Amino acid sequence: MRNLPPLAAVRVFEAAARRGNFTRAAEELGMAQAAVSNQVKLLEERLGIPLFRKEGRGVALTPLGERIAPQVSAAFDGLAEAFAAARAEDDSVITISAPTTFAANWLAARLGSFQVSRPELAVRVRVSDAVVDLAAGDADVAIRGAQRPWPGMVSHFLMRMPFTVLASPAFLAAHPPIRTPADLLRLPRVSPDDRWWELWFESVLEDAVEISQPGVGFDSQVHMGSAAIAGHGLAVLSPAMWLPALAAGQLVQVLPQVVNYRNSFWLVYPESKRHTPKIRAFRDWLMAEVRTSLGDDPYSALVPPEV
Repeated sequence: MRNLPPLAAVRVFEAAARRGNFTRAAEELGMAQAAVSNQVKLLEERLGIPLFRKEGRGVALTPLGERIAPQVSAAFDGLAEAFAAARAEDDSVITISAPTTFAANWLAARLGSFQVSRPELAVRVRVSDAVVDLAAGDADVAIRGAQRPWPGMVSHFLMRMPFTVLASPAFLAAHPPIRTPADLLRLPRVSPDDRWWELWFESVLEDAVEISQPGVGFDSQVHMGSAAIAGHGLAVLSPAMWLPALAAGQLVQVLPQVVNYRNSFWLVYPESKRHTPKIRAFRDWLMAEVRTSLGDDPYSALVPPEV
């Protein structure tokens, strides 16, 4: 453990020694001259040795003060350089936390345009469904699923999470025609125990039915959609996350019923970063991209006004 005197007093000593005057040191530090004198006195009492001596109407360094002043200034220069480097690195990198499906199926295909618009920024995406601690600096911003604005954070509504049943044309061609929701119960389903299946059937069927069936389960919508594209079964997915696959005909909507999940996607970040240039730049770009994507989204009617 380092045995250091109070750093506030050391900072005052360094300024007074460098400026050669308590008054100019006080001006630099935004302090009263009396406060500078008190901090110097505190430091001298802590060391048991005077660092300044009176000289006319001013002060001058004692021999000890002259010996240690350059070392103290060099130490503060090193600290200033370290923190300047940290600030420069922070200003040049934006770290985005995003859940797996949003990152892989929506953000990744669009993020290049942000990089082009802000080439001075390095963009890092942390893909995880876990909630990171933004206040601790684990990321600059996060995309999160929530029912309402995230407590204690600046929150911008992005989009709802509507979901419906999608399948590949090849799968549908290989099975009997599907005309009603009940017809789905006799066909293979991807992740049949997923909560979204239960919610979808509860919303579209009048009577409760047994929907459980054997099948392969996935933890991610990315994997469920990939399995559906490969023809392994019906999948309940959020169409907004699968627009390219829908446009390319890799997936089609099986039935017209669409259900809104209780959560929506939000952009969140700490209040302390509201006016940070890189945060503002990403926020403005993301909001514009969302508006553009929803303009081409046949499910955009399900998106409420921005909160």
